[in-house]
Amino acid sequence: MEEQVVHEGLDARNIGLRNIEVADTKICSIDGINGKLIYRGYDILDLVNHSSFEETAYLLLFGDLPNQKQLQDFSKNLQESRTLPPQVIQNLKNKPKTALPMDILQSCVSELATYDPHITIETKEANIERAISLISKIPSIVALWNRIRNDQEIINPKKELSHTGNFLYMISGKMPSKEEEKIFDLCLILHAEHSFNASTFAAREIASTRAHMYACICGALGALSGELHGGANIQVMKMIMEIDEPQNVKNWVLEQLKVGKRVMGMGHAVYRTTDPRADVLARLSETICKGDNAKWYDITESVEKYTKKYMYELKKQPIYPNVDLYSASLYYSMGFPIDLNTPLFAISRIAGWAAHVIEEKFAEAAPKPALYRPKAVYVGKYCGPMGCEYVPISER
Repeated sequence: MEEQVVHEGLDARNIGLRNIEVADTKICSIDGINGKLIYRGYDILDLVNHSSFEETAYLLLFGDLPNQKQLQDFSKNLQESRTLPPQVIQNLKNKPKTALPMDILQSCVSELATYDPHITIETKEANIERAISLISKIPSIVALWNRIRNDQEIINPKKELSHTGNFLYMISGKMPSKEEEKIFDLCLILHAEHSFNASTFAAREIASTRAHMYACICGALGALSGELHGGANIQVMKMIMEIDEPQNVKNWVLEQLKVGKRVMGMGHAVYRTTDPRADVLARLSETICKGDNAKWYDITESVEKYTKKYMYELKKQPIYPNVDLYSASLYYSMGFPIDLNTPLFAISRIAGWAAHVIEEKFAEAAPKPALYRPKAVYVGKYCGPMGCEYVPISER
């Protein structure tokens, strides 16, 4: 999720840097009032209707849509970068199978730095090469780990498959249908970038120290793992499964709101109308949730309906779905384990993170990149004009 809104305990200051402008960017623009999301000048809905994830990733990294030759070369580079170092695969086999997927992903990205023979070269070109490698390898890590922890045979990547098709093949062991491949590709486009959300800001803050790309992405992964950010879609699916049947939604939502609890997947830190990605994901969820999975879409749709209704009746506040509400039922109905929801987010968002790291490192406009160093407001104790007086331990 893009930062679940937390209302409790806020005072007049901008807690968490909320609404504080910290840097210029050419990568992404969000119009929270009108529900617009723009990648490098292109409306997200235009990209969903006409683009692919590979083309969108190119756009984010290079700033313009590719021509046919540029896209072919970019896709070839992605295809050739999918294989993990054998040592990384062996280390995956040695991990506890109970380990959290996001912890596995973060540790593997850190490990990849040790196999980069040019790790000390900090040119823009070198960072673009690292970005392409990570965009390609993160899906392989997620797929391999899911098979290893389930005692399944490892599936090697197929170079002839698309970026999306290869991941679905590696994780399931079977060729995906065209519908599955297209739907998941659209999900990756929708999740690829979202300006200065918590994980992206973490990546840029680390980049400001001149740390390498891998360190920046590890920081982003750590931020994404939290339930108020990327982990929110896991909480959404748990909520949906707790509700269990569409007829239970009305009372469940009402009781949650009466006692001041949140309904996960509803509300956003930026949008004051429906998240434009949520509308697309709702349609995709309805398409994919068939047969025994149909109820998951029905529950989700009812959660949206009744949360809107009771938030207005109880608090006179409008509320709208965010990107997590429908992605949860969509991914679950595609057969993904719930705890892979956040790694699936990372498979997409790595394109945006890498673009921001490169922009932070190689900003063209003044002022030049500087170390992030926000100021804190100290609210701790004071003991006398000079602070606390140290008392020896024998006298305490």
